[in-house]
Amino acid sequence: MKSASGYDIAPIDEAERDELAQGLTHEEREIILHQGTERAFCGTLLNNKQGGLYACRLCGLPLFRSGSKFESGTGWPSFTEPFDPDHIRELRDTSHGMIRTEVRCTRCDAHLGHVFPDGPPPTYQRYCLNSVSLEFVADGEPLPRRLDRDPVYAGN
Repeated sequence: MKSASGYDIAPIDEAERDELAQGLTHEEREIILHQGTERAFCGTLLNNKQGGLYACRLCGLPLFRSGSKFESGTGWPSFTEPFDPDHIRELRDTSHGMIRTEVRCTRCDAHLGHVFPDGPPPTYQRYCLNSVSLEFVADGEPLPRRLDRDPVYAGN
């Protein structure tokens, strides 16, 4: 199962997910595996202005480009569009007395954050994400290769 951009997005099995989660801290587990949220203005990627990609912290799938990142003032890294729409999954979230749209990684089901229809043009979307759910990969650096089925890239 390949995405429009050519990445393997076949869902991982429970054993693969457990293996990938072994290196996570308690906070990362709470957010990525149990739909938690990091505190506003505390994420390590909030003020990152470098060029590159933001990949899934759990499985390494590229999720967002730095060119779609913008300052939303909300306290979390925000993006206008995904790297490839096939790489994310949106789910209705009715927790905490609200109705909103949760965003997860298509391949490993990691919780990334939420998307709201109040972003800037041209998409008017604000993908509001947890820094701990993402791994930044600077331009020219290889993408993380967490699964044997992932290709080896010289750079992004």
